Amino acid sequence: MKTPSIQLVLLFFVAVIGCVSTAFAQTPVWTRYEQGFTSSKDYENPIYNVKNFSVRFTSPSGRTKNINGFWDGVRNWKVRIAPDETGSWTWETLCSDTTNTGLHRQKGTFQVSANTSKHDIYQHGSIIRPRGSYHLTHADGTPFFWTACTAWNGTLKSTEAEWDTYLAQRAQNGYSVIQFVTTQWRGGDKNSRGEVAIEGSGKIKINPSFFQHLDGKVDKINEYGLVAAPVLLWALPTFQGRELSPGYYLPEEEAILLARYMVARYGGNQVIWILGGDGKYTDQYEQRWKSIGRGVFGDEHGNARPPGVVAQHPGGGSWIGEVYANEPWLDIVGYQSGHNRSDRAVNFMTKGPVARMWDKLPARALINMEPVYEETSPNIKAIDIRNASYWSILNAPTAGITYGAYGLWPWLRKGEDILNHASKGEGMSRWDESIKLPGSLQVGYLARFMKQLEWWNLKPAPDLLVAQPGDKQANHFVSVSRTDDGNTLVAYLPTSTPIQLYNPSNTTYSAQWFNPVSNQTTAGKVQTSKGVLTATPPAGGEDWVLVLKK
Repeated sequence: MKTPSIQLVLLFFVAVIGCVSTAFAQTPVWTRYEQGFTSSKDYENPIYNVKNFSVRFTSPSGRTKNINGFWDGVRNWKVRIAPDETGSWTWETLCSDTTNTGLHRQKGTFQVSANTSKHDIYQHGSIIRPRGSYHLTHADGTPFFWTACTAWNGTLKSTEAEWDTYLAQRAQNGYSVIQFVTTQWRGGDKNSRGEVAIEGSGKIKINPSFFQHLDGKVDKINEYGLVAAPVLLWALPTFQGRELSPGYYLPEEEAILLARYMVARYGGNQVIWILGGDGKYTDQYEQRWKSIGRGVFGDEHGNARPPGVVAQHPGGGSWIGEVYANEPWLDIVGYQSGHNRSDRAVNFMTKGPVARMWDKLPARALINMEPVYEETSPNIKAIDIRNASYWSILNAPTAGITYGAYGLWPWLRKGEDILNHASKGEGMSRWDESIKLPGSLQVGYLARFMKQLEWWNLKPAPDLLVAQPGDKQANHFVSVSRTDDGNTLVAYLPTSTPIQLYNPSNTTYSAQWFNPVSNQTTAGKVQTSKGVLTATPPAGGEDWVLVLKK
């Protein structure tokens, strides 16, 4: 018998070590696990030819999850999941084309380990909306305050260095969510490589290369501890007679196919889905969007609901709370107060349907997902951003707020102008300047300040106010909110004037004043006489937040 050569022995050990390292490779819990597959067949148009390709995952505790896979070009298929348990997982594929041996009845296992990241999305888990609640939480119940920035074109246009700079600044400044567009749309006709997401306006073709470019941008959002909020179907109606937004011009079936493709592709990331963007979802469009919502996130196609919280983003000065009150797939009733500081816009936030109807409808998170943008016009200042932000979070059960700037959402650089929008010229800030604007920073202050409170228990309490200054002058509206137990009260004063609140039991409160410009908190004093509490802001300052605690 011949003695094996040293070279053969070394090769054997290399092979064994390789197998062992592969077998014991582990995915940290709450991070994306990806499994690739090779189809045994070519398809002319895979999203139509393969009606279903899904993977049944079984967790260590025996729970099962059915997750849709997706086509990634040529014969490549993938599935992605964010596992929520540590231990050994198993999976098995199912394909509607049962003769495809590469996609049907494949089986495997993988290991999930504890996560060492310090980011909340990896320590506390994915974002959910507990049944019957007005706010969002992580999977373990930790409250999640939505502080979003609208970087609509950021994923399409930014370089890798730009995207890193932007995300690092947003994370450092206290933001938690990044809203962005996932396809060509009115404000962005292609990505930085000149690619489009889909071709066709009837029967469509997916461009995997476009989405492979997008993958890196979405992964980066999570890498910085932020939640990705992709708009799946931008739905703004025609612009100058042209149909530019897929959510508007695609037939219903194709809109569902496209959205389901993206949900499958990014379901393994930490995401909150925004089904439509800037659209009309009522009147003649109501049934269309209810059908799309049910088709993507319901069980219209016999599939389990995909993981993730779902929002809808309506056009300016509108909301859909009453019309979509009984749609089980909708978790966030998004609204848009508009890009101006007119009395109409102010009254929409302070006295409109959100303030009037929130307690008359099934509980959902209510979030102003596009208030006035900084630098929309020369007369829009940081005070207008603060007004809209604090009014929005206190005139409904507190859940969160979104920030935007006119040079940021289109990702403008020097010498560029906004596509298919009125020109603003070179006078406004570019994207990298916009993230440093006063209002941009002050929304971050708001987020950090609110997180010091039991904000998830705050509900509007306008009846506590003795007199409402906003009845005489719209932008002087004072918002008042208090926790369910009555132990904490928060009021926003858009002007530096005293506030009077009913206090019939003459309860003793401690007071703090928060300056939303300087990001500083100072102790205050209150006086109670004949059942009325009076508090006077410190000298100086434009607007103030008052916190009273029993």
